[in-house]
Amino acid sequence: MIVGLPKEIKDNEFRVGLVPAGVAALTRTGHTVLVESGAGLGSGIDDAEYAAAGATLVATADEVFARAEMIVKVKEPVEPEYARMREGQILYTYLHLAPAEKLTDVLLERKVTGVAYETITAANGTLPLLTPMSEVAGRMSVHVGAYYLQKPNGGRGVLLSGVPGVPPADVVIIGGGVVGTNAAKIAAGMGADVTILEASPQRMRELDDIFFGRVKTVASNPVTLEQGCRRADLLIGAVLIPGAAAPKLVSRALIANMKKGAVAVDVAVDQGGCFETTHATTHSDPVYTVDGVIHYCVANMPGAVARTSTFALTNSTLPYALELANRGFARAVSENPHLAAGVNTHRGAITYAAVAEAQGKPYTPLETLL
Repeated sequence: MIVGLPKEIKDNEFRVGLVPAGVAALTRTGHTVLVESGAGLGSGIDDAEYAAAGATLVATADEVFARAEMIVKVKEPVEPEYARMREGQILYTYLHLAPAEKLTDVLLERKVTGVAYETITAANGTLPLLTPMSEVAGRMSVHVGAYYLQKPNGGRGVLLSGVPGVPPADVVIIGGGVVGTNAAKIAAGMGADVTILEASPQRMRELDDIFFGRVKTVASNPVTLEQGCRRADLLIGAVLIPGAAAPKLVSRALIANMKKGAVAVDVAVDQGGCFETTHATTHSDPVYTVDGVIHYCVANMPGAVARTSTFALTNSTLPYALELANRGFARAVSENPHLAAGVNTHRGAITYAAVAEAQGKPYTPLETLL
């Protein structure tokens, strides 16, 4: 198979879809890997490292897309890339299609096979390709929250840890999954007063075992959510429904009742966000203020720590890329139902039910198209 690795062009996106070791794994099994010159520079990987791994360097993204049977990316295509995609091409990347109707329409019109990292499953029901970036984003959410809580950056002027005689900041995390757990680790480690709102009693028990009481868990419901928002210096949205649009749990009214100068970080922004006041921002223009509350809603947070993120991501995505390349698409998804769960579009149809439901479009089971 000819595999293409273009440079990411989303605003301040410095990650890249494969590291040289991933390229070597593909080329050593007989595949051709086309790498756009400069694709890895944002992650500290130069062209010579890719060439040494067996890649064929090409000058432009147009050539990568024109020749490759499978495109390996990090983020969903943006508008300049739409015309480059072609019928039958496999697009292997984060897609987050539920709130992205325009991109979905492009993939359907061009009959692109969209394999989404975020909906590939593991045998235990987890999302192994979403996990590494959720870990990064969860940890980053506390870093950026602490930064914007500083008065010169528009915040309340609160130090997360407090100091002797002055209480620490209140950090309230909505959701106790991978993002929420990693956010809690960093916030607790920095000395904040941390509360996780979680709907699952079993997950609350697990969190209690993880944190030995250093982090409070509270059953999530409208009353506790309102209380948490009122109390929070830093509010972190960490809600996920796999493949579907995030529920709008925090209303505009709850935001309006928060402390002035508090910070709200919506890590769920890729799936539309879990705050009613959320709209996607970029690393070049990351924040805005609603009712006195600073909102950080960058849709590609891990891109800011590109080297860490790129290597963590390739560790998880490479085995599935090898399956697709070694077996071909039809055989790979027929033999591996967990990989098949990642297929969101194929042959002009939506093959992931949650995306179809979110957009009010028809759903076609993948097996009927193979």
